[in-house]
Amino acid sequence: MKSQPLSNYRWSICALLFFATTINYLDRQVLSLTWKDFIVPEFHWRNNDYGNITAVFSIVYAGSMLFAGRLVDWMDTKRGFLWSIGVWSVGACIHAYCGIATSGILTGRWFVGFEEAKEIIGTVGDVSRVVSVSVTLFIFARIVLAIGESGNFPAAIKATAEFFPKKDRGFATSIFNAGATVGALAAPLTIPFIAAAYGWEASFIIIGALGFVWMGFWIFMYNKPHAHPKVNAAELAYIQQDDENDRSQIPADGSVAVRRKMSFAQAFKYRQTWAFAAGKFMTDGVWWFFLFWTPAYLSSVYSLDSTESAWHIFVLYALTLLSIIGGWLPTYFVDKQGMNPYAGRMKSMLIFAFFPLLTLLAQPLGHISVWIPVIIIGIAGAAHQAWSANIFSTIGDMFPRSSIATITGIGGMAGGVGAFLINKGSGMLFDYSVDTNMKFMGFTGIESGYFIIFSICAVSYLIGWFIMKSLVPHYSPITDID
Repeated sequence: MKSQPLSNYRWSICALLFFATTINYLDRQVLSLTWKDFIVPEFHWRNNDYGNITAVFSIVYAGSMLFAGRLVDWMDTKRGFLWSIGVWSVGACIHAYCGIATSGILTGRWFVGFEEAKEIIGTVGDVSRVVSVSVTLFIFARIVLAIGESGNFPAAIKATAEFFPKKDRGFATSIFNAGATVGALAAPLTIPFIAAAYGWEASFIIIGALGFVWMGFWIFMYNKPHAHPKVNAAELAYIQQDDENDRSQIPADGSVAVRRKMSFAQAFKYRQTWAFAAGKFMTDGVWWFFLFWTPAYLSSVYSLDSTESAWHIFVLYALTLLSIIGGWLPTYFVDKQGMNPYAGRMKSMLIFAFFPLLTLLAQPLGHISVWIPVIIIGIAGAAHQAWSANIFSTIGDMFPRSSIATITGIGGMAGGVGAFLINKGSGMLFDYSVDTNMKFMGFTGIESGYFIIFSICAVSYLIGWFIMKSLVPHYSPITDID
């Protein structure tokens, strides 16, 4: 009998995860591309004010990741993802109304338009109150955004584990994780021009509304592989080829056996959890620094406004598309060198950890051309995304499927704490370097501050890799939950 051809619906799910991640990073980047040129003239923020806003986003994101993973495991993938993107889309949109709310709090005039709110705020003589109130309101909007966005990666990693066998998860993860790069690419080519044409408020509303569109596709396109009419028996067998340790036994009637969930207390007993958390803590903040501060870097050091720097940022994130190699390289080590998936990923991650060392040269060579630091940061960003795709995939290598979102949330929390420290520290350092005209390693003022942060970014991946390797030196999957 002729065998049934393999359907490929799993790649449609991967495409949905890619677009969700793209929207996630578009929403996250609107503020970084509008604050210097459009928001500062209205609210009079300094670097430390922006640093406080991004730091609070990072720490709330960190705490929310811990519970988002549990929530996704409890609600399951479909409802968990809908909850996540719905909340973050609301959070993205409400940023637009912070100006009106500032006007209302300071003057009692609430029912005004965006332009009228700007005029009213301009009449307030106490600039410190304008700063305080506006920063507080933006922090609230960022908190809502952070709570919602914290569910994206736990849900996406869980969906990937549901639809792909272990050997393909790194590649699938690198594809949907490339949505972060595409979002970062699209952002500078759209957001500053929307803000210039229609006001910064419109950029938050238009970009934020994309999430609601995605929700419609997810509702109609997603279901479990064994219950999905577009997944045939051949594809289902391919998806479940290596599930012996974690498979929910599916009877002929299609019902699914209930699996024991891993509690937080149990999760922290495993060295594998701490290895994943340590790797995320050491490296997530680097990516977030590049994402949140690169537009400000080009403005402060090279005097480029948001529209002038659009192509620089586009090229920077275009280079990060090289991260697709991050999904292919471990497969090469597994198929060609006979490594197990974990060993292949760790070898790949060590290779990727060396590329961020180039950021040590970003500031010293920046006097030659602004394009040199742009290209260097782009290469470091590509290395991060390749690293990120593989560190996420180590969860599926080590943990049973029923616990993947929980472990992802724990690691995400650790990464968010690292991001909080680098964002808060950067804002304080940059203002201090300007106010004191700080000198360090031949650099003066704001350039000295950026050189220090670039140096921290350069060595973070190697430190993270050695911590992970020391905690879990060899492939050690968890096959039992007490």
